[in-house]
Amino acid sequence: MLRNIIDGYCKVLHVLMVIALAIMVILVFGNVVLRYIFNSGITVSDELSRWLFVWVTFLGAVAAMRDGAHLGTDMLVSRLGKTGQKICLVLGHALMLYCCWLLLQGSLQQVKVNLGATSPTLGVSMGIFYASGVVCATSIAVILIDNLWRLLKGDLSETELIGIRESEEEPIDLPVPLK
Repeated sequence: MLRNIIDGYCKVLHVLMVIALAIMVILVFGNVVLRYIFNSGITVSDELSRWLFVWVTFLGAVAAMRDGAHLGTDMLVSRLGKTGQKICLVLGHALMLYCCWLLLQGSLQQVKVNLGATSPTLGVSMGIFYASGVVCATSIAVILIDNLWRLLKGDLSETELIGIRESEEEPIDLPVPLK
């Protein structure tokens, strides 16, 4: 049940990231064209692009966590038995949950401090900018807790015990060169 909710949530995040990236490209490209050709520009372009970039980064971290796409090494864990892999998974997830807690605390403090401050060009609360850390920390924590719950129930597969994806396991489809 929770796994389906997380999967749906991450699909929504992927759509939001695509939309944000498209807006960023349009704003930055449009601003460059306006500056060089018409000697003018879009006032909110730089700030909105910066905000969207921060949000895409944090939302991308959540999606990467769900997909197991963060950088990692399995040099030690892959050589352990199943019990050792489970212990390492629990320890790793516990450390990551602690990091999520620290990120959540810091982000919440920044949101509270900056809630009344407005951005220079957009004129919206700076708390929205720092809320990206709150969303990231809580989302990743839910994913980690779900993984731990699935481990306790015995629903976690052997490949998920290691926690990273090998690039050799998922080859990239490259176009065939024309002769």
